[in-house]
Amino acid sequence: MRTIDFSPLYRSVVGFDRLASLLETAATDAATGYPPYNIERTDENAYRIEIAVAGFRPEELNVEVKENLLTVQGRKAANDETKQYLHRGLAERNFERRFQLADYVVVTDANLADGLLSISLKRELPEALKPRRIEITSGQSKLIEGEKAA
Repeated sequence: MRTIDFSPLYRSVVGFDRLASLLETAATDAATGYPPYNIERTDENAYRIEIAVAGFRPEELNVEVKENLLTVQGRKAANDETKQYLHRGLAERNFERRFQLADYVVVTDANLADGLLSISLKRELPEALKPRRIEITSGQSKLIEGEKAA
């Protein structure tokens, strides 16, 4: 596995710490590949992340959002059973998967069904940022009721 050193980037750009962190996170997450996931666009402003978490119960999963970073963790309890496997193909290892969210994207729901953890996301723009129509008035001044035209 090849690692990339981003420290020169931190030294040469000022105020772009978030961009450098995004690049660093993307490079490290791409290397692991576990657990597999899909990102689906379900509407113009809605998305869904589906993560394959077969073998995990809801109490073993943690979904958290902090400062536009969605973190999904899976922690399996220590299994002291003495099972003898002839083949063990199901990975039941701990994991942490991170997703950088765009501004104004919020998590609306998380659901575990059939071994898939589905996380619903929605972009909610504040009213101040939504486009609004501006009425155009003519150059003629309007008369207030009761006033006489000069």
